[in-house]
Amino acid sequence: MKSRLFKNISTLSRFIFKKDRFKMALWIVGIVGFTLAVAVAFPDLYRTAAERQQLAASMVNPAVTALVGRGYGLDDYTYGAMMAHQMLGMTTIIAGLMNILLVAKHTRADEEAGLTEMILSLPSGRLSTMGASMAVMAVLNSIMAVAVGLGLFSTGIESLDLEGSLLYGAVIGAIGLFFAAVTALCAQLTESTRGTIGLSIAVLGGAYLIRAAGDVSNETLSWFSPIGWVLGTETYVNNYWWPIILTLAATLCIAVLAFYLNTIRDVGAGFFPSKPGRMTASLFLRSPFGLALRLQRSSLVFWTLGIVVLAVTYGSVLGETEIYFEDIEFMEEFLPVMEGVSLTDQFLAVLMAVMAIIITIPALLMILKLKGEEKNQRLESLFSLPVSRIRMMGSYLLLAMLSSVFLLLVSGLAMGSMGVAVIEEAELAPFITSSLVYLPAVWVMLAVTALLIGFLPKYTGLIWLYLGFSFMTVYFGDLFQMPGWLTGLTPFDHVPGMPVDEFNFMSAAVMIIVAVTIGAAGFFGYLKRDIHG
Repeated sequence: MKSRLFKNISTLSRFIFKKDRFKMALWIVGIVGFTLAVAVAFPDLYRTAAERQQLAASMVNPAVTALVGRGYGLDDYTYGAMMAHQMLGMTTIIAGLMNILLVAKHTRADEEAGLTEMILSLPSGRLSTMGASMAVMAVLNSIMAVAVGLGLFSTGIESLDLEGSLLYGAVIGAIGLFFAAVTALCAQLTESTRGTIGLSIAVLGGAYLIRAAGDVSNETLSWFSPIGWVLGTETYVNNYWWPIILTLAATLCIAVLAFYLNTIRDVGAGFFPSKPGRMTASLFLRSPFGLALRLQRSSLVFWTLGIVVLAVTYGSVLGETEIYFEDIEFMEEFLPVMEGVSLTDQFLAVLMAVMAIIITIPALLMILKLKGEEKNQRLESLFSLPVSRIRMMGSYLLLAMLSSVFLLLVSGLAMGSMGVAVIEEAELAPFITSSLVYLPAVWVMLAVTALLIGFLPKYTGLIWLYLGFSFMTVYFGDLFQMPGWLTGLTPFDHVPGMPVDEFNFMSAAVMIIVAVTIGAAGFFGYLKRDIHG
């Protein structure tokens, strides 16, 4: 019976590898390369133990703790402790996203497109498709774990020993497998790829927020998050392996539940069925913009809640910035003393830049939804009606632009409301302006996405690499001492860091002109090219 359920799973696994080998290779090279690049940079940046201890002192900060995790090994802040503390938590998020996107594509997306039903009509088992997807992810995460572990050890950097390096890789692989299983389970609960990815990312975001809140306030709370589990390994310091075992055991339980649910549901159905709609569409829904908003309103609600929670978390620690950063020489490299400017304002400018990049993610997802509708062959029926391509693409782009305005405003209001409560004589207006000033940069990113949709629809994923590069330059630009010409390649580098810097009207105008020009080119390409299913 079991063999029939997984019949020809090896053939399907090879097919998945062949189908997505390029994308999988990019993910592994990106994660491994990113990890090794940071590890190699640390010894050049912090040459002495005194410099490392100054850095450790700056880590005792609620904002930093919420961002990267609870510090350990701070009494002897070796390169290994520094690497695990500052980079491991962030890398687990990236690994989780990789697994969510890949598993969703090969489970619910294939089922939604009718491929799973076609495969089941051939000599294959009921669980072969999902089993093949999980088997591929197990191999992929294992390769990534070994590559990261051996790569870190091969650098020969002091304190990056073999056991700690292998544990570092095991953490990334284990958390990747965990979210692969979570996505497989979500694929059984929802009826759409959008729902699967949205629910899985909600679990990932919830795990991050629970870990952040627990690390700042109550350590026990962190153990309700799988990210809190794996960070509890204290890699390169104590090297606890039991959290890996706990994570893998939880992964196995979730995977078994997902397989069981797969056997008792109908193909194409989900345990959370979509509620029936109205018999007739509302006047608002009879337009491309209304349709785009209706399809993505749930996603916008979830992103709004997440942005509010994150902004409030950051805002709550702004009142302690002066206390934590005072007399720490290391912080002069990141927040140099500026006459007439407080450390709180400087730190606020950094936080707003990070929040703007995070808010760019849902905005990009909204315009990329147009590409998803095209891939799922839903646009032909719309274009058979009196609906132009310009109007259709313009609706999705307008929704993305308005959403970016809304989320940046919400971010500024949420952080400002908390900041006013914890900072004496603080005002709400600077928080809002410091957030909204990033609108031109976000719109440039949306315009580049429109250009890719118009001319290179198969390569729209490149926008995520560009966004990742933007995050690297904003967050690590000073740390890695990147040259100005390199950081200038991202639009976020041309935004004044308010309230420290004054608003630059010329810079904002130039970015808006660039966005309009690139976006217009994208519309032209979309108007001329064929629409593919």
